[in-house]
Amino acid sequence: MYLTHLECPRCGRAYPAAEPQNLCACGSPLLARYDLAAVAAAVTPERFALRPADLWRYRELLPVADPRHVTTLGEGWTPLLRAPAYGARIGIPDLIVKDEGLTPTGSFKARGAAVGVSRARELGVRRIALPTNGNAGAAWATYAARAGLAAATVVMPLDAPAICRREVLAAGGDLRLVDGLIGDAGRHVAALVAAAGGAVFDAGTLREPYRLEGKKTMGYEIVEQLGWQVPDVIVYPTGGGVGLIGIHKAMQELHGLGWITDRPPRLVAVQSTGCAPIVRAFAAGEDRARPWADARTVAYGITVPAPLGDELILGALRASAGTAIAVDDAELLADLRRFGVDEGLLLCPEGAACLTAARHLREGGWIRAGERVVVLNTGAGLKYPETVDVSAVPVVA
Repeated sequence: MYLTHLECPRCGRAYPAAEPQNLCACGSPLLARYDLAAVAAAVTPERFALRPADLWRYRELLPVADPRHVTTLGEGWTPLLRAPAYGARIGIPDLIVKDEGLTPTGSFKARGAAVGVSRARELGVRRIALPTNGNAGAAWATYAARAGLAAATVVMPLDAPAICRREVLAAGGDLRLVDGLIGDAGRHVAALVAAAGGAVFDAGTLREPYRLEGKKTMGYEIVEQLGWQVPDVIVYPTGGGVGLIGIHKAMQELHGLGWITDRPPRLVAVQSTGCAPIVRAFAAGEDRARPWADARTVAYGITVPAPLGDELILGALRASAGTAIAVDDAELLADLRRFGVDEGLLLCPEGAACLTAARHLREGGWIRAGERVVVLNTGAGLKYPETVDVSAVPVVA
């Protein structure tokens, strides 16, 4: 294993990676660091094509030392799907969708759960707890069961998608519902962890360092699938922001390895007009995001009023010359339906929000003519049946 230590991006303090860790003493999430020179000496990009088509093909850049602890359901290596009809409609002929809806549990959350649970198992963790807007809870409960851990405690808002609640229960998870938002769920988990006296590990978003390592593999895959070339723009739906931070980390590591030399893609954080703390902070030139009051959007996965990783999200946007944009629910639902007609792919609301964002950015000239744009569809559209209205369908004899 080439993992060397954990590092705080805020204060620079180093932590050993050989024991379970949560946040830095200063309150910042921790990042996993690797001996990139040793990785570059051990493997070349050409080798990955000879390996299985899952995220574990990048094992030198992942934190699990013993393959016996790898907990997998075949996650990763999702397709890049070109969208010529819709792309032509919005003036982006080279529009590509990375469809994370094809992962186990139906969302990109399976990546973080696979690596996070595998590393937790390797470090001796026996029970995890986490707050969630839905998909992460389903994924972590599923992978905890796969790993043979005790039932994961998953706390989610009452309004979370029903299918996610069912997934947690189907995996034997300890499901708890709160009448509120994800922050309220987080407070319940914090109280549970404190009362358990070390018997329960907090696996909440960015509260442990290895969910991010699973999510960063989206960045590796995009580059490898494009022939070790980077796109001009990557558009990402941003709630907790782990995927966006992870893709940015992947690009930094690929540059450090010398496997890409192009300028990194410009990252776009997409939020809803009903919950846009990152957009507001980015526009104001601030380094931290203030909590968003009365958060609400149909794109439930990005309803995160106070993301813990706000500094890292904003830093990634500015370092990549990216931007942040908020879109309206009615528009994203219209684009979801239009894309389905044009391309035959039902997106999740969060993925559709990225289409709306790309359309607006092209109209405004931020996305330039001829640029290659990758949009992340972070979940299966079938998990959100309410986005397609069937009430007007006639009943025939």
